[in-house]
Amino acid sequence: MIQTLAVETYRSLRRLLIPLAALNVVTGANGSGKSSLYRALRLLADSSRNGAVAALAREGGLPSTLWAGPRQISRAVREGRYPVQGTAGGDAVGLRLGFGADDFSYAIDFGLPPPSQTAFALDPEIKRESIWSGPVLRRAALLCDRANGIVRLREDDGTWTAPYSIRPYDSMLSEFADPQRAPEVVTLRERIRSWRFYDYFRTDATAPARRSLVGTRTPVLDHGGADVAAALQTIREIGDAEALDAAVELAFPGSQISIDHDSHGRLDLRLRQHGLLRPLGVAELSDGTLRYLLWIAALLTPRPSSLLVLNEPETSLHADLLEPLAQLIGGAAVSSQIITVSHSRPLIDALLRAAGGDGTPVTTIELTKDFGETVVAGQETFDQPAWYWPKR
Repeated sequence: MIQTLAVETYRSLRRLLIPLAALNVVTGANGSGKSSLYRALRLLADSSRNGAVAALAREGGLPSTLWAGPRQISRAVREGRYPVQGTAGGDAVGLRLGFGADDFSYAIDFGLPPPSQTAFALDPEIKRESIWSGPVLRRAALLCDRANGIVRLREDDGTWTAPYSIRPYDSMLSEFADPQRAPEVVTLRERIRSWRFYDYFRTDATAPARRSLVGTRTPVLDHGGADVAAALQTIREIGDAEALDAAVELAFPGSQISIDHDSHGRLDLRLRQHGLLRPLGVAELSDGTLRYLLWIAALLTPRPSSLLVLNEPETSLHADLLEPLAQLIGGAAVSSQIITVSHSRPLIDALLRAAGGDGTPVTTIELTKDFGETVVAGQETFDQPAWYWPKR
């Protein structure tokens, strides 16, 4: 389980250290930095697929994503005695992402490239990248270390291998995932690649979830929800069918879902409601009803991930559905670590009740702004978890 999430100089996240539990609720006012935290997690996941550089390019390049304020905010500035202004010197400019976990931890440092004649002059370079054992970086705990274009791996006897060369834009998670040479890199890469992100389900008239498709066994719901019928049928056949029926009953008393299929293998989602003479097809379901069924498919997955990140899952849901949704999320936290980003107080309260009933460790993280910088409300310096960045 991830114990610490660390982000530095990404948008409003100048220096953010967050302790995590099994179930984590991130909240805060609009503009407090919730979306930036979500994007930072996506960037970490992209690193395992060598896609972080491209993801940064989609955000306008590394310069567009860096903290736009001064490197230091003095006490005099905070008290209003001096205006906010830039300072010279300091650490090298870069974007740092990392996490500390029980077994393996990871950090990556993106920096600006040196001047060159290439057409890709804005592509960031990976200046430092490290994997170590335990949640806190120690020199003796390093297992795989990369400085600029050189990677070294620690042998079983504690010595370091000869240096390997790597391109400045490639992550060692993808380039050195050899089960014989670097098993810890393989383990960490596959774990990060298992992370799942759900931030928006389309439910409009032309949404993928409303189409009839040829179904295959689907233990993991697609990010867009196009295979919701197949995912629900997979839960019924190889997952927790009782939990599926209970989740539908809790939200829509007296209702049941069924998945019809034709001779060509096309699957259709139906909702049978009490008092109606025929089941409702997916095209007839309200946006909120369909979205709740999509959350059932995502959270009752027969193949849980190590980390599940949900961005504002309450969107378009009636208040009566928030309690059933919270119970789904709380149940999923038994087998996956969950980060839920939300500004819905009723959902947050329901999550706390659900976690309390199950005994699931839960952390509430309220983000706020201080001179444009995202901070954790009430967190003092000594409240922050132990964390050290690998130095360039």
